[in-house]
Parts: sequence; structure tokens; C-alpha cells
Amino acid sequence: MTPRSLPAPTAGQLLPVAMRELPAPWNDLTHRRSAALAELPSTGAAQALAVLRASLPPHRQGMHGWDDELRDSYDDRDDHTLDEADAWLTRLMPTTADVTRERVAEVLVKWSELGVPTVSSPPTRQQIDLTAAEWATSVRHALASDAFAHLERGAFTGHEAEAAGLAAAYVRVGLAVESAVRLLMALGRPHGEDTLLKLVHDDEVGDFRPYVRSRLLVLRRPGHEARGRQPVRGEEPLLPAAVREIPYGWATGFQWPPTLPVTDENVARARAVLLACAPAAPVSEPVPSPAWSGRGEEEPPPAWLEIRQLMRELMPYASHVTRERMTEAMLECELLGIPGIPRDPASEEGTRFVGRWVTWIGGWIAGEVFDWLGTYVDDDTLRTPWAIELAERYARCGVATDQAVSMLRQHHTTAAALAALARIAADDTLPPHVRKEATL
Repeated sequence: MTPRSLPAPTAGQLLPVAMRELPAPWNDLTHRRSAALAELPSTGAAQALAVLRASLPPHRQGMHGWDDELRDSYDDRDDHTLDEADAWLTRLMPTTADVTRERVAEVLVKWSELGVPTVSSPPTRQQIDLTAAEWATSVRHALASDAFAHLERGAFTGHEAEAAGLAAAYVRVGLAVESAVRLLMALGRPHGEDTLLKLVHDDEVGDFRPYVRSRLLVLRRPGHEARGRQPVRGEEPLLPAAVREIPYGWATGFQWPPTLPVTDENVARARAVLLACAPAAPVSEPVPSPAWSGRGEEEPPPAWLEIRQLMRELMPYASHVTRERMTEAMLECELLGIPGIPRDPASEEGTRFVGRWVTWIGGWIAGEVFDWLGTYVDDDTLRTPWAIELAERYARCGVATDQAVSMLRQHHTTAAALAALARIAADDTLPPHVRKEATL
């Protein structure tokens, strides 16, 4: 029935015929669908595949977020009212055959009567059109997610190729992406992995590409870790001998154990590592902090985080950082569609890539040494000026800067450390944040 307060809406089904004709329980839009689907046998993919074919939209979907907007408007209001508003969608449209523009218009009238702030009284045609489009997309999303979940439980056997193709199609249109990718993960090799490898190079995937790649990395991790367990035989090392000898792994960030005793031998090892990694001049690209922290959606994670994850699986210890494994890392990163990777490891660009990463890895290792020296080694042990001199050099050259300055601050009661901090703070050629950190 068309509400008297609204202009007569244009009659129209919001879902295609194939969705309107789905059998129960797939056509059920109420809470009862989940329970009914849980009772379906895990074998048999025909219905789930039919649901996916029927629910696949013809073009990329963009959710406006009307449901989040509705919930945000109720932040300071009675949740019961919000639940009541939400319930009208399935109360008036309990099955896929009931999803029409007219019934969406009726829902909006009910929402306006409940005082939903995002709906005027009477609702405008624009509000009806927007909610109708979003509700239809939500229904597609919900049914597709349930179908993918059903297939994931093992129902895809014998239908792997079609299931993988439909999952890829949903990723490309941006609908039920997480559910689709989970199915591809469950499919594994070859169908799931091959499909994910294609998707990370597909421009249609858009903003979902980093997520798809992160799942692909998980799927390929056993192979990377198996390579990492292989001994280094006949490979060309890229780090100095003193650094290759450290027994601490990359899985823990090369961290020196807090329980490591402060002995002459351990302090000598610390010095040898710092001398081996010490930069001769300021680096063109300052070594990034290993503990990267972005600002949510405003600052997406940089690509080097994905590269580092792969490298530490292939090179779990400093002794594994070899030219051969760097080449393998470049080839794998290119295969995974990680941006900024040289296509030819033997090119000049490939040489720069290796040099950058050797500097970064050495910088992260040196940073852990500075952390140990600053936190666990007392001032008396550091009376020799070598640690202070090296910390100042690292800070000035943009390598392990934060950890070097932190060590100096922790030992500021020594005259040498205090003087080094003063020089860093007064040097206007250094970045402002470094000078600020050096200011006591």
C-alpha cells in the first residue's frame, strides 16, 4: 500500500527475477535464514552457486553507508527505537520477492514516524531512491556472504573452478569481498591461489587489492617459511660478518633479549655490530621505524611493510640476508603485485632496491643494539666513548635515529651523552623531530 503522505512511487522490483525466485531458505530475509542455512547439508553446491549467480550485480557497487548513518544518528538515543526502525525493513520485506521500491517507501514513512533524524516527514523521493538502492545492495551482500560461507564449509568439491570464478567476480564488483576471499583461501591450490594471483594485478579490484594481497601472503606463507628454513649454502651474504653472527631472529625484530647478561663479550658484540653497520654519510632515504604506526584511513600502510613481511619469512636470520634471497624476494613481490618492485632484479633499479633494503635491515639490527645498550647497560659500562660517538653518528646519518637518540637520553647523566644530545638539538641541518627528541 502506498502511504498517503508520499507521492505515488514508480512501481518497481529492486531485485532481478532470479533472486526473487530463489527457494527457501535462501529467499528469507529475516533472522530465520541463518538457522535454516545452518541445517543444510554441507555437501551440494548447486543452490549456493545459483544464489551467487543470481545475486551478482552487473556493475561495481558503492555503499553509501545509510545504515551506519542511521546508527550514528542514534548515538545518544534509545537503542530500542533504533532496533524497531531496523526491523521494519524485514517486517515489510520478509522475502526477496517483497523487495520493492513501494515497500521501501513504506519503511521510510515508518522511520519518519519513529523520529529517525535522517528521514524527513514525508520522506523525499531522493531518500526513497537512496534507501532502495542501498537496501537492494545489502540484500545481495547478505545472500552472497551466506552462499560463500556455505561453499567454504566444503560444498565446493567438484565445483572449484566455478566457485573461484564467482568469488573473483564479487571481488571485482566490491561486494561480499571478505567472504569471497575466504572461499578462495579455502579452495587453496590451484584454483584459489591462481585466482588471487590474478586479482592482485587486476585494476578492477581497486581499493580491495591490499586486502586480497594480504590473504594471498598468508596462503603462500608456508612456502616462504620452508625456504627460510633452508641453510645458506653457496649464497652471497649482504651483511657484514659481525652482523651475520648475531643469533637473534627477524621474527622478533632482531631484538636482543632483556635477560642477556651485560658481559664483556656481549658488549664487544654490540660494538662490533654497530661499527659494521655504521653509515659513512647521511643516507638518502632515512631508515623507517620498524614499528610503523599510521593514522587509520588517512595514512594507508606503506608497501614496504608487505615487502618486509615476505623478507623475514625468506630470511629469518641476518645470516640469511643474501643476494640470492633478495632476488627471490623481488620476484615474489612482483608476482604478488606489490607496488614499486623492480621487474628486473639485475637492473640498476634492482641494485638500488637491494642496497636500500640492506641499509634498512642493518639499521633495524643496529636499533635493537642501541635499545639494549640504553635499557640494560649501566653508565659505568659505557664510560668508554665509543657508544656515545656511534649513537651521534647514527642519529646524524638517519639510521636507527630514534633508538640512538633514546640511548643517549637514557645515559644523559654522563657528560659525553649530554654533550652529544646538545649538539644534535642545536644542529639545524637535522630534521626537526630529531632535534626535538634530543632536547632534554
